[in-house]
Amino acid sequence: MKNKIIRVTTVPLSLSGLLQGQLKFMSNYFDILAVSSKGKDNALARVSEYENVPTVAVEMTRKITPFKDLHAVWQLYKLFKKEKPFIVHSHTPKAGTLSMLAAKLARVPHRLHTIAGLPLVEATGFKRFILNLVEKITYKCATKIYPNSYGLVDIIIEHNFTNKEKLKVIANGSSNGIDTSYFDPTIFNDEVKKLELKASLHISEDDFVFVYTGRLVTDKGINELMVAFDKISKEHKKIKLLLVGTYENELDPLLPKSMNIIENNKNVACTGWVDDVRPYFAISNALIFPSYREGFPNVVMQSGAMELPSVVTNINGCNEIIEHKKHGFIIPVKDDKAIYDSMNYILSHQEEVAKMGLQSRANIVSKFERKRVWEALLSEYQNLE
Repeated sequence: MKNKIIRVTTVPLSLSGLLQGQLKFMSNYFDILAVSSKGKDNALARVSEYENVPTVAVEMTRKITPFKDLHAVWQLYKLFKKEKPFIVHSHTPKAGTLSMLAAKLARVPHRLHTIAGLPLVEATGFKRFILNLVEKITYKCATKIYPNSYGLVDIIIEHNFTNKEKLKVIANGSSNGIDTSYFDPTIFNDEVKKLELKASLHISEDDFVFVYTGRLVTDKGINELMVAFDKISKEHKKIKLLLVGTYENELDPLLPKSMNIIENNKNVACTGWVDDVRPYFAISNALIFPSYREGFPNVVMQSGAMELPSVVTNINGCNEIIEHKKHGFIIPVKDDKAIYDSMNYILSHQEEVAKMGLQSRANIVSKFERKRVWEALLSEYQNLE
């Protein structure tokens, strides 16, 4: 009889996106149960179908909602008492706090939490105090904390959230690695299809395309990106900026100035949400990812696997994937001039930068292949048995 592991995230998208394929792999060795909010359009049920594991819906919010949070803790506690798992493993901040607390109350022997970024890094005042407190509660209730980058380990220790003995980075970092057979540029070598996609986005065949993929929010550095691109697009005629992602205006809106540039600069193309980012990487020449904070960004691994050089900020995760001037460029956070300068360099040294893209894929394949991460985590679970 297999031991039971319950994996918990706040929303189904984290199970299907951040951990894609991992639950199915682990179900070969353990009895896996996945828990998150129900999600829109029965998203949790689709996770169950794809991963071939049972799921249970427990409603959790991404915001601070004390009464709803207490109710979720109670629901999780009842679930854990009923299922008697030997491991509860949580991802995402809210799911981590609620499930680690509930698992401790239910006396689950192994309470594991993966840290994939710290929202509190950009918070100030009372909100920062609350987030710090919540983080400490999560770590106190957990028996093991898995930061998904080495930079996060340093931040956690610096803030005195927990002791170093409780922390461990799995493999070389990342929560789920990257499937380099899926993110493979050779799959997208149909020039006719690429030209058709470009045409649909009003991108010319000979345009140089910078791409950003992710949420279109302040925390991702989009305000600085828009300032930089608006300036450089007036100096270079054959360039485009492709924005692949959606806004989160209720949580982290962009400045009106940025929205104005996005709406009025004809060299900016927006796709909205897409289910498959690979075709958009395939028509692009370089990734621009000026985020303020990350855990271990999938976007940078994905684009690297698709042979794109990257411009990233000097933050944990990003600076662990990209080596400056080997796979792209590492620039300061919140610096529109640095974004502009890096774009200018890329446009002036296209042959050199294309070679960085080739080296990026080799780097991703050797260090962050998905199976490597899965097997390292499997070994961690088995050592607890």
